[in-house]
Amino acid sequence: MKEDIKPADGRLGVLVVGVGGAVATTMITGTLAARKGLAKPIGSITQLATIRMENNDEKLIKDVVPLANLGDIVFGGWDIFPENAYDAAMYAEVLKEKDLNLVKDELQTIKPMAAAFDHNWAKRLNGTNIKKVASRWDMVEQLRQDIRDFKVANKCERIVVLWAASTEIYIPLSEEHKSLAALEKAMKENNTKAVSPSMCYAYAALAEGAPFVMGAPNLCVDTPAMWEFSKKVNVPIAGKDFKSGQTLMKTVLAPMFKTRMLGVNGWFSTNILGNRDGEVLDDPDNFKTKEVSKLSVIDNIFEPEKYPDLYGNVYHKVRINYYPPRKDNKEAWDNIDIFGWMGYPMEIKVNFLCRDSILAAPIALDLVLFCDLAKRAGMCGIQTWLSFFCKSPMHDFEHQPVHDLFTQWRMVKETIRTMVGEKSPSYLD
Repeated sequence: MKEDIKPADGRLGVLVVGVGGAVATTMITGTLAARKGLAKPIGSITQLATIRMENNDEKLIKDVVPLANLGDIVFGGWDIFPENAYDAAMYAEVLKEKDLNLVKDELQTIKPMAAAFDHNWAKRLNGTNIKKVASRWDMVEQLRQDIRDFKVANKCERIVVLWAASTEIYIPLSEEHKSLAALEKAMKENNTKAVSPSMCYAYAALAEGAPFVMGAPNLCVDTPAMWEFSKKVNVPIAGKDFKSGQTLMKTVLAPMFKTRMLGVNGWFSTNILGNRDGEVLDDPDNFKTKEVSKLSVIDNIFEPEKYPDLYGNVYHKVRINYYPPRKDNKEAWDNIDIFGWMGYPMEIKVNFLCRDSILAAPIALDLVLFCDLAKRAGMCGIQTWLSFFCKSPMHDFEHQPVHDLFTQWRMVKETIRTMVGEKSPSYLD
């Protein structure tokens, strides 16, 4: 182990924005159950995945780098709805009551702090547990105090802040986001059109030395202002948008087409989803944010400028439809029109009946644990190596994001090996 990685001593506070939401309560319940030996952390890279070392020995990742122990995690956070985590999880109806009851007492102690919220950024949501603020800067100051108070009250050595709340409305990058000074000025002037609530959470976290993870496609930490701030305070940032369902499939299938040099004419994707996130995305302004995130995958993998005969004219369409009866059990359909030898057409149909929060929960946990590790390893700024977990991986203006799932996975392993002073094994793994 390299000596410059600080050990994971003491308690790790995980503060979740949207702590009463489906993803958050599912992650928390599973983590509490796993650390009691009542459930397996299936889907979690940090808990189950292995890595091959330079001498070809294979080890669990958690035995190679000093990740925080699940037993040392303390959960808290903010939500616009006041219900404790148990009641919120019952409402979400992702997990069965018998599974929630395994850790009922602990879930009932997790009560959300009042959220920093602006209805204009998520018009379909109406909650009462909301901070009264005079400005965006006041919003930041109150959130910073929340983080400090939680850290003291729960005797935490470290904090990570995770956004697991709904998608905000789409906004393009503007002048207010291009430097730290401009962002702070906009906050102090209460520019509510340029500064989103999620930006206030991210700023507050970084100001308190806590890594920030963006689990939605919001314009938030993927701005020059936040890159500047994260480097200034030497704190990692990661995101954005948990890669859980349909996009996960795309980052597997698209590399297969490209590796085989098979052409693609069109890719139509549609979803039905009935949870609170589906309700928010039913608003066109919020869906636009998600659409941009989901559409970015194909072009990056296919490189149409390099392979115009194969991918120069791909028609890519994405739709999400709110359908309340389905609740958290999302269904995704993909129709892919491909062509092969001598241009002959073929079709692939994918019907993915998935559980949105079941897939997203281990991603959220892994991002938290890896960002805590990165902070203790002295890393800051965009954590490109965590692109594996994200639909729309953060990147600066000088680099292109990597979307190929298998290339992303190699980035995770190479970063871990570098952390501990190891080289790649003698063959590709």
